Amino acid sequence: MITSYKQRSLEIYASGVKSPTKIAKSVIKEGFTKDDLRLVRVNISNWIKKFSPESFVAKVSDKPFVLSAWNDDGYMMDIDQYCEHYMLPRKDIKKYKLVSHTGTPFYNIEFKDNEIVDDVDVLKSIESLIHKIPKIKLVQKPKSKVTDRLIYTDVHVGMDSSRKGLAQYAFDWDKEELLKRTRHMANVAVKNKSSNTIYVDDLGDYMDGYNSLTTRGGHSLPQNMTNEESFDNGLKAKMMLANELSKHWDYVVFNNICEDNHSGSFGYIVNSAFKSLCEISFNNVEVVNHQKFINHYFIGKHCHVISHGKDSRNLKFGFKPMLDSKQVEKIDQYLKNEKIYSKAEYIEFAKGDSHQYLMDCCHSDDFDYFNVMAFSPSSEWVQTNFKKGRSGFVLQSIKNNLNEKTTTPYWF
Repeated sequence: MITSYKQRSLEIYASGVKSPTKIAKSVIKEGFTKDDLRLVRVNISNWIKKFSPESFVAKVSDKPFVLSAWNDDGYMMDIDQYCEHYMLPRKDIKKYKLVSHTGTPFYNIEFKDNEIVDDVDVLKSIESLIHKIPKIKLVQKPKSKVTDRLIYTDVHVGMDSSRKGLAQYAFDWDKEELLKRTRHMANVAVKNKSSNTIYVDDLGDYMDGYNSLTTRGGHSLPQNMTNEESFDNGLKAKMMLANELSKHWDYVVFNNICEDNHSGSFGYIVNSAFKSLCEISFNNVEVVNHQKFINHYFIGKHCHVISHGKDSRNLKFGFKPMLDSKQVEKIDQYLKNEKIYSKAEYIEFAKGDSHQYLMDCCHSDDFDYFNVMAFSPSSEWVQTNFKKGRSGFVLQSIKNNLNEKTTTPYWF
């Protein structure tokens, strides 16, 4: 019988590992759960509070934990099949041995020693570095009849879309190209400036993944940067964009979606650092990091509902590129719950994830449905299974109190 992730968590805790984050990362790595790290960590913290060593030993002493090496058809799996079957990270295995003299054969695995840093400690470290530096007081947001809006999504910092030139449409998505595209996007925005205020929406999946894994832990990702390099380059690109825009607009608002299926906690850490740095660097830059799946904000009589389109734990497929009745109902329920219908006259739902550029203004009479193309080039998986794809960003000029806006795509 396969052990539950609660029981496995308490086994690790009883062995001397006291950090809920380290325990959570261990049970996710071992394939006991696909839940988001933050949720697993909260559950483990609650279980530890109620933990009794005596009762735990009594429950598990006669139930040894093994992951059987037999597959569903009754054949012995090799180590690669074993890792795939139980969603274990094969590349992190230092050495292994097949134990077959027991009633149930299994692999005794020793993983490489990877330094594990608690996410919360990273955030505390960032905050401690700037704690003594006073925040700059924001200027008052200016009034205007028109507002600019810059939208981008799916940057996937750290993604390897080239595989050393062997991908079907190999493209070096590295630090230089990331900064080049970010600089180009800023220049295009400045060239088309129509207001004294600009909103900048990052619709999620800014980072490609942490430790070459998605938020759910079961999907391995080819990457060309370490975690540290991804963090540094992702933060540098955001700060470069903020610095440039702050020179040309009286007020800049960044909305960052932090609930998605690739970035997860890693994306939140980058955006949290970005927010902290902006607070001590600019008097006209406001940063809002959204941790819910669906969020919204208002510009005059317009309401902009924003989401990545897929979350970190629940939705297998997420919001589709083409709107259907089920998705209309989901969005409608959100709008009713937030009482948006009574607060705004014009509503737009914008999402990323699909890596497509589509605007549907007709399927629903109540809101527009907007898919924004990816900022990054296509991954090798997308290249192979679909096509080369196109990437870019979107600029809007919105008349705050009228049902008028221009939406212009820009392609790399």
